[in-house]
Amino acid sequence: MTPTAGTMRKIVNASLPFFAAAAICLVLGCGGSGVASGSGTNTQPAATPTLTTSAALNGAQVVTLSSQTSGATIYYTTDGSTPTTSSPVYEAPFLVDANLTVNAIAVASGYSNSAVASQNFAPSIPSGTLVWSSNFSNTTSADAQPSPSVWTYDTGAGGWGNDELEDYCAWNSSATPCSPSSPNAYIGTDGYLHIVAEQPSTGSYTSARVKTEGLFSFQYGRIEFRAQVPEQQGLWPAAWLMGNNIATVNWPACGEMDVLERVNAATSPDWNEGSIHGTGFTGTSLGTRYDFPAGETAATWHTYGMIWSKGSVAYYIDNPANIYATYTPSSLSGLSGSAWPFDSGPAFILLNLAVGGSFPGSPNSSTTFPAQMLVDYVNIYTN
Repeated sequence: MTPTAGTMRKIVNASLPFFAAAAICLVLGCGGSGVASGSGTNTQPAATPTLTTSAALNGAQVVTLSSQTSGATIYYTTDGSTPTTSSPVYEAPFLVDANLTVNAIAVASGYSNSAVASQNFAPSIPSGTLVWSSNFSNTTSADAQPSPSVWTYDTGAGGWGNDELEDYCAWNSSATPCSPSSPNAYIGTDGYLHIVAEQPSTGSYTSARVKTEGLFSFQYGRIEFRAQVPEQQGLWPAAWLMGNNIATVNWPACGEMDVLERVNAATSPDWNEGSIHGTGFTGTSLGTRYDFPAGETAATWHTYGMIWSKGSVAYYIDNPANIYATYTPSSLSGLSGSAWPFDSGPAFILLNLAVGGSFPGSPNSSTTFPAQMLVDYVNIYTN
């Protein structure tokens, strides 16, 4: 993979064990040490954050933190330590599927610290249990929108850091060159998510990049994508994750984990690449190609998996016992300025089909449109 291959394209822009969440609002500018009251003339505390849950699967919960104080930022920890303004910022609902103690903080201008809000979780779910799924079911007789409570979109053109050619389109978008009558992401009556690359006119391409950013996230666990991808010159399908903290630390400091990524026509042997990217390793430094067995290609159905644990990211295809790449902080040895970002908090999920760019190059006369990537499900299991 070239230095921009699995990296610059993402510039835009827990599975947590036993859980106790606590949140505080701090006075803006009062410092980040602990939860002591800040200085300032207004001693009215910010509203104590509220913790709400919704059921996931098999005892797991999705946790949401909120504050009624306008502009409050909530910080939290997942190891039982006292949160500070150096702790992760709450950016999105996150999955809780094991036993953990968590605390959190936030900041609101003009208020003193809020009281602490706490809640304990002890689901004690066995390893290997399915705890979250987006299975793209569709019981209607027409193509359907991906659930807006889980999936949102990146939109527009601009190359996405890699000189890509497509405009990404949201559901029902009529912004030129997008067309509501030809959605680039939809759930078909076949029960698959279709991500479709179109060529509405010469030199113009549309596609979709769907993501759970701001809606759902998780930290640690085993995630699987069952997918079938197009194999043609200039096409670039991917299933990957980025840290929620992209909103505060930007890319690549947020970290990126590429589970499914390949380009262009099928080769022999055919392949998929699993890679990680972060500060100091944004190019080809940490990517491993998996060669499919003889006679298999990425154009047929495969399960692309990642096992994410503290201090470890590992990849497999079709069988979680068949790990083909494992990365740990020691993998960064010798990479100047590098920092391991994958234990800093939850990540969100992305699925997309890019057209052209610095990795695959442009489509040519052999490339046919429409072309589509199919996704059967996205599943998360406990480690």
